[in-house]
Amino acid sequence: MKTEQIHYHNIKVNGLNVFYREAGSKDAPVVLLLHGFPTSSFMFRNLIPELSEKYHVIAPDLPGFGYSDAPAHDQFDYTFDNLTKTVQALIDELALKRFAVYVFDYGAPVGFRLMLANPEKITGVISQNGNAYEEGLSKGWNPIQKYWQDPSAENRNNLKEFVSLKSTKFQYFEGVSDPALIAPETYTLDQHFLDRPGNVEIQLDLLKDYRTNVALYPEFQAYFRKYKPQLLAVWGSEDPYFLPAGAEGYKKDNPNAIVKFYKTGHFALETHMKEISQDILTFLAGLPQ
Repeated sequence: MKTEQIHYHNIKVNGLNVFYREAGSKDAPVVLLLHGFPTSSFMFRNLIPELSEKYHVIAPDLPGFGYSDAPAHDQFDYTFDNLTKTVQALIDELALKRFAVYVFDYGAPVGFRLMLANPEKITGVISQNGNAYEEGLSKGWNPIQKYWQDPSAENRNNLKEFVSLKSTKFQYFEGVSDPALIAPETYTLDQHFLDRPGNVEIQLDLLKDYRTNVALYPEFQAYFRKYKPQLLAVWGSEDPYFLPAGAEGYKKDNPNAIVKFYKTGHFALETHMKEISQDILTFLAGLPQ
């Protein structure tokens, strides 16, 4: 099998440096990969080579994550609307006309906002533990929802545990049957970025703004009912934050939704990359171009 090289780029959009990984022929159909919390495009390091033989793959780091700029929270308004505007500017700068979008965790509300704004561009949707249904939110969201209801300093401070190494490792290991499959560089690199000066406040701002994503769930669901996009949900069934009901929800609104579960946790690619990549390639082969 031919292995496409991955190129690492930096581009200025909306005054921010955005880092992104790119692989595959620029003439091939495009797949946009959107990471989540607390990681970066590094989470796709093993998936990109699998997809890039047949597809043009682009995987950016969101502002505040990875190698993209992370201005202080009092210099940049860390909202999901603004994360989306940055990715939209990248899409425009790269002149992407049509693409399938892979969303994970935080990447879901970003990707779904892009979907609402660019229905003509979306060839298909892959959701890997990317939620759009309230029934998909586990009890792990309770302290965050408490902060939404009462944004006090005390409730904000109570969320600082979410950016600790203990919490980062929990997201990688919880629900995983073979912990030896989790590469230590994953949570180590994520924590390196989380520990940057000022990053705690950035992440707390985003946790607060996540309520706007839940408020948009009805709009996302209306899109699925109206456009019925080809959609593949690939879901770690033991995810402590996003429950299997979130994956099943897609089938209520979209008869084209295919839902597949893998007995693993939040970062399903770390343990089931081969199975998931094959399911994605099968799905992508059936999309309109």
